[in-house]
Formats: sequence, C-alpha cells, structure tokens
Amino acid sequence: MGKARDIRAKWARGETAFGAWAALPCAFAAELMAVPGIDYICVDQQHGVIDYAEMVQMFRGIEPKSVPITRVPENQQWLIGKALDAGAQGLVVPMVNNREQALQAVGSCRYPPNGFRSFGPTRAALVMEARDTATLGGEPFCFVMVETREALNNIDEIAGTPGLDGIYIGPADLALGLGMTPDLDKEEPEHVAAVARILKACQANGIVAGIQCGSGASGHKYAKLGFGLVTITKDSSALQAAVKADVRAALGQTSGGTAKAGYT
Repeated sequence: MGKARDIRAKWARGETAFGAWAALPCAFAAELMAVPGIDYICVDQQHGVIDYAEMVQMFRGIEPKSVPITRVPENQQWLIGKALDAGAQGLVVPMVNNREQALQAVGSCRYPPNGFRSFGPTRAALVMEARDTATLGGEPFCFVMVETREALNNIDEIAGTPGLDGIYIGPADLALGLGMTPDLDKEEPEHVAAVARILKACQANGIVAGIQCGSGASGHKYAKLGFGLVTITKDSSALQAAVKADVRAALGQTSGGTAKAGYT
C-alpha cells in the first residue's frame, strides 16, 4: 500500500512527488488516475463533492498504486483526526494565515507530547500496519495552504512552525487575495513574486514547497524551481477537457483529439 514514507523517501533524495487531484466522488475514477508517475492522489473534501464515506472508498482505490492524501474542509481538529484515522497519509489544511493556525494544524496531526490528536486509528492502524503513536502520528505529512495576503505577510513565521512538513500554494485563492482573477499558473509579476517568496521561505526553513498546477508542463517548471509536492492534473478538469477535445475533433474543428480510446 502507498504510504507517506514513500513520498518522504523521494524528498530525502531531492526528488519531486507528482500527484493528481480528485474532486469527483468516485473510487474508480481515483483508481484510474493512479498511473505510473503519480506519486499521490489528493481527495478534496473542501471544494470537491466528496463526503467522508466516499473518501474512504477512494483511499481503497488509490492505495495499491499511489499514496492517498486529502485536503480537509477546514482547520479543525476533529476533521483532521477523522481523515487520518481513515488512513490518509498526508493532510493539506486550507486557509492558514498565521503561526497559531499552523500550530493548530500540526498539533491536530500529532499525538502527545508532540500534539493533541486523539487515539483511535480505526483504519489507519490496518493500512499502516502499526498501532504505535510514533508511526501513526509521525509518518503522515502535514501541509498548510497559503492563500491570502495575510498569510503571505506571515510566511516566515508559518514556514518556521515546528513539525510542519510543508506549505502548499493555492494559486487561485492567492490570486484573489492579491486582487487578481482566480486561476492556476498565474503570470502576473506580483503573483510570480509571491510564489517565489513562499518557495524561499520553505527552503530557508527546510520544509517542502507544494503547488497546484494546471498542466504537466507547468508542473515540470515548478519541479525545476524546487517544489517537492506538485499536483499536475485534476479528475473533473481532465475529463471535461478530454470530452471537449473529442467533440471539436468530431465536428472537424481540429485534427486532433484525445489519446486512442479503449477499455483501459
């Protein structure tokens, strides 16, 4: 089964972990995305249409080939604890604006004395093949999202939070916070400078920088810059884009289309 230690090993070698984003409540769709080269799949509980029970089924589809992580809906202890107890190997915690909120996220992931997570690893103990708090609480990684101007102004104190594994950039919300149109792969100088500032803070504090990208080509660029957790595709976007491309090809508007279809 895919475990956080597989991702941590890549980071230790100075490599980038590439992943996919799951917004559709479908275990089979998540399983289909777990192709070679996809190191993790993030089940999105914040903006996806996925509930807790569906998340567990999606983890089951992901685990044989990739590492299941999740973005929780909010920085709340019970939400983080339930996701980890279900077997999440990594957490992405949204809308963290200061050190206090970052400490809340980290503490919710770790057992005492390093945090305040409650013990009840119902499924986690099974998939991680462990019941000790050092493994269950120490292996899953914790990323917080920097998405606002307030968070950007506090980036150094957030990046220096003890126990934090990384910062994940939400480019669209960061753009909103900077007064721009929300989108991925922003090229406005202020946004580019903000992303570079976050990366620099992560590197200075020895933690991993992560980012959401709109394409594999964009992901390659950010990996070359030094990002260690890079999401390159999303199920809902990829499905819609593929269907649109085939419609255009069928109407004779383009000569291309998607890759040759088949049963797999």
